Amino acid sequence: MAEDKPVTLESLPELLKDDVAVKVAGVDVDGQLRGKLMAKKKFLSIAQDGFGFCSVVFGWDMHDQTYFRELGVSNKENGYRDLIAVPDLSSFRRIPWENNIPFFLVSFHDPDTSDTLYACPRSLLKRQVDKLKENGYGAMAGAEYEFYQFRAPQTHDGPERNSSGTATFLRENPVDALPSLTEGMFGYSITRTTHNQDYFYGIFDACEKFGCGIEGWHTESGPGVFEAALQFGEISAMADKASLFKLTVKSLGSKFGITPCFMAKPRQGLPGNSGHMHVSIVDNDGKNLFARDTEDKNAPYKDVAFLSDLGRHFLAGLIEGLPDIMPILAPNVNSYKRLVENFWAPVTVSWGLEHRAASIRLIAPPTASAKATRFEVRVPGADTNPHFVLAAILALGWRGVQKKLDVSIPPLGKGEDVGGEADKGQRLAKSLKEATDRFMRKESVAREVFGDEFVDHFGGTRQHEIRLWDEAVTDWEVRRYIETV
Repeated sequence: MAEDKPVTLESLPELLKDDVAVKVAGVDVDGQLRGKLMAKKKFLSIAQDGFGFCSVVFGWDMHDQTYFRELGVSNKENGYRDLIAVPDLSSFRRIPWENNIPFFLVSFHDPDTSDTLYACPRSLLKRQVDKLKENGYGAMAGAEYEFYQFRAPQTHDGPERNSSGTATFLRENPVDALPSLTEGMFGYSITRTTHNQDYFYGIFDACEKFGCGIEGWHTESGPGVFEAALQFGEISAMADKASLFKLTVKSLGSKFGITPCFMAKPRQGLPGNSGHMHVSIVDNDGKNLFARDTEDKNAPYKDVAFLSDLGRHFLAGLIEGLPDIMPILAPNVNSYKRLVENFWAPVTVSWGLEHRAASIRLIAPPTASAKATRFEVRVPGADTNPHFVLAAILALGWRGVQKKLDVSIPPLGKGEDVGGEADKGQRLAKSLKEATDRFMRKESVAREVFGDEFVDHFGGTRQHEIRLWDEAVTDWEVRRYIETV
């Protein structure tokens, strides 16, 4: 767990006096943690200025396959050079399931300029947060994740004790043969968690010790599905905690022979895995700036009667920019199998007060307390990179504030669903290709808020995913056409 006292270069030797090694990791574009173990002496020598870290982690995909078109960070022309990885001392915690070894997150810097790397997820979010700080504001956030869980297959010696057994099983068996942790639809079950209680409570306890504590933890509707709401906090720290939560779940799962699955849509015909994000803006004293002191009787819509002018501009920015940042909110080919009608997943640009069918749910008085006023962006799935998602929400909202944008579409009324006749919102992209084309186009809002370097890099990584999908021959195709064409 992160220390109560700030960690400084001067306090490091005493802090690590009983340790022999330190673990460090940074976040890649797919949200995976990439890192290494290093001797304590080495870590202490690089803690201030950083160390060389191979840039290839930004030059290959989630399975270490080099992108078919080399991108700007890591390529032949620059010799696949090292980046500079700078430890964030404030991220210190110990890994409880690895004998409490010290752990630090790093951010990546360009070796030529020493500036933060445009493709580094932690740095992208920090740049958005810094824009608010310049105006005396801060941002708070919360994250919710749903995920399926599968049992490692049985062997003649009993169940596999690590999740690598799943990959072996899938090479020889159909995907739908992988057994779920529990069967049946049991959302919010009090009894279902006793079936695997050492695992269930183990995750809760490990997250608390690892500084990514869970606020609420329960079964969700679906075979072997859990949902976690992480403890609300400052937005940059929340993104870190979300990444570390996934690490915790996967690490604990491997010890129990369980494969947690954060895919957006692991099972056809069942609900997908969401990754909803909650965001609010605060002043230097922590006061919620989305809340309006008194009801606005002349509000353009009743839903925003208790939402401040700043909050309305922020909402307008989200509405206008949402279609242009879809590859961040739905980054994989599979993501768009979740974003379909009739599965409680938003498919259009839409918003509403306490409306869970909308893309953007406003949580505000009179249904919530003023200090809890916030936006819940419900488009992201559990397969997203939390640093990118929160950076995108902040960037779009802040653009709305700067431009003093007005809310351009009416709210969804109660009883109205997205995609229905009453929904006037724009249909969100139906595929990763459609989303990426819009994201990368010259006039994209994404280019305006993030810059060309980031859009070209991240867009290029998504084009890689699209190409792999286009070249894939799926089980569905073979089963459908093997005899009939």
